[in-house]
Amino acid sequence: MSISAAFFTFSGPVQAQVCETDKPIVFGDLDWDSVVFHNEVARFILEKGYGCQTDAIPGSTIPLYAGAVRGNISVIMEVWENISPKVWKDALQAGKVREVGVNFSDAVQGWYVPRYLVEGDDAPAKDLKSVSDLPKYKTLFQDQEEPEKGRFYNCVPGWGCEISNTKKFYGYGLDKDFINYRPGTAAAMNASIESAFRRKQPIVFYYWGPSWIYGKYIKDMVPLQEPAYDETVWKQMEETKKPEEVKQATAYPLGTVKVGVNSAFAKRAPKLTEFLARYRTSNDITSEALVYMQENRGSAKKAALNFLKTREDVWRPWVSPDVAARVKSAL
Repeated sequence: MSISAAFFTFSGPVQAQVCETDKPIVFGDLDWDSVVFHNEVARFILEKGYGCQTDAIPGSTIPLYAGAVRGNISVIMEVWENISPKVWKDALQAGKVREVGVNFSDAVQGWYVPRYLVEGDDAPAKDLKSVSDLPKYKTLFQDQEEPEKGRFYNCVPGWGCEISNTKKFYGYGLDKDFINYRPGTAAAMNASIESAFRRKQPIVFYYWGPSWIYGKYIKDMVPLQEPAYDETVWKQMEETKKPEEVKQATAYPLGTVKVGVNSAFAKRAPKLTEFLARYRTSNDITSEALVYMQENRGSAKKAALNFLKTREDVWRPWVSPDVAARVKSAL
């Protein structure tokens, strides 16, 4: 996307800015922390740097992505490339939405166990290396309601990862020995994992990075080996309608997470879309912000403000000097 040299070289006094659109720019507040953090960063820059009004609608993946397709939502700051829902993929092909930039390209997803289970003289599962080893350890991960089976902690119902993990669960043949447990909320999911680590209890769980759990515990987490990512197997797995019919599964690919916008918004506000296209972070940057948010018991807005104050090296290249000056003045 070309940008005139003047856009980047202009400098001058901080002055008021008129937004390209007189409508509030509505963000999808998906129900995981990293996207809410990114929303707050982008909203602050749009409000203070571009003179815009913004808003955010909370909800889960499919309703909010559908809202972006309809135009009720302007921006989705995290579109996970390989697990975005069908409603988004169809709208992308139809031109109703656009993926304008890459937020981060090093997202990871996997199935993990605590390091204390598999390493050390007293480790109870030293031979647990891969997902294929899990049936041998079902009693270690005993489910409370069905004690003859182990418990695998999936992610929250309605998330794309929950659907993919459920298909993998059947593809790896774990349904005979494990319960596919879905915590009701992200908070419940995190609480279960943190409680297990704090008490050094057994747990096998799905997680992703960036996240505060990943940022805080990555040194204490061991990924279970899976068959290497195979695009053909992944496509077959994703296209299978009924999870219990999946016969083969594969590891997640290294994830690219994009910034998505409603196409009508992009047409109405090309300069704002240009900013969103230049928005770029990483797994580590985002996880660092989320650990700050968790350890300081702060809101996503406080984490965003801390990021903007301390990581100007990251966000300044996203905007012109005059926009940067207005953002810094507001900080």
